[in-house]
Amino acid sequence: MTDKKEFFKFELLKKDAASGARLGRFHTPHGIVETPAFMPVGTAASVKAVLPSTLEGIGCQILLSNTYHLYLRPGHRTVEKAGGLHKFMNWDRPILTDSGGFQVFSLAGLRKIKEEGVYFNSHVDGRKIFMGPEESMQIQSNLGSTIAMAFDECPSSVADRDYVQKSVERTTRWLARCKTEMARLNSLPDTINKEQLLFGINQGAIYEDIRIEHAKEIAKMDNQFHLAITKMVGNEILYTINDYISKFTLPSRLKTTEENIKNDTIQNYYVLHKKIYRLLEEKNVSMIEQIIKEHYIYWENTSIDE
Repeated sequence: MTDKKEFFKFELLKKDAASGARLGRFHTPHGIVETPAFMPVGTAASVKAVLPSTLEGIGCQILLSNTYHLYLRPGHRTVEKAGGLHKFMNWDRPILTDSGGFQVFSLAGLRKIKEEGVYFNSHVDGRKIFMGPEESMQIQSNLGSTIAMAFDECPSSVADRDYVQKSVERTTRWLARCKTEMARLNSLPDTINKEQLLFGINQGAIYEDIRIEHAKEIAKMDNQFHLAITKMVGNEILYTINDYISKFTLPSRLKTTEENIKNDTIQNYYVLHKKIYRLLEEKNVSMIEQIIKEHYIYWENTSIDE
């Protein structure tokens, strides 16, 4: 199993020149996932009729569980008391938890979307439920999954352009709230998995230009996220570090984002966020330049004067 002190890391092992198909290896604190991968769905912390030992035996490397359904039954507090999903499920390999955002789509007849979050009527007993970005992060933190997904709205493929545009803008605002809350939760002493990684979700329905613009907006949020973490760490010298990061990387982000979308390597941003968080947490000024240069493929084409 990967050392928990090791950063999340994605290795691109091979890429087919003709099709663009890729072979990769994703390192996490709970183990390695060879990509592409099949991810069995254990919605309520169990892959139906299949034991964890059986899943391991057939080579399963990562499972998916659902935040909304686990919130309803058996309850995230119950899972937390058991020591998190890994202990609750008797599974020591990576787990990804959906944010509950997909239920915003699948339970459209039972929910109402507001800026603060989504109001549901439980499909189990009809009771009223509220879930927003902060609630989703808190639940996923209590579950202790390896990867937490940002709370979002998945707009219908038949939604009109105006609706999709407004939905994506709200999802971007929700991601900013998710980042802030996840950073706070990972800093708490009693958090089950302080290495929990947050994955953002690119939306835009069938509109390619909206998807690209959304990816760009996510990239621009790096500076805001770093600043929030800097304030949380409470070390004033890190404000200078944050300025350094922004000044060097902002001119190259849009270009880099477009290239990552084309090559399907958007996970570079997830890795960067994790490294930046650790860097600020450890107050390691000497590593700033190395980390930034390592992750921005157009670094050498971007000068500080741009």
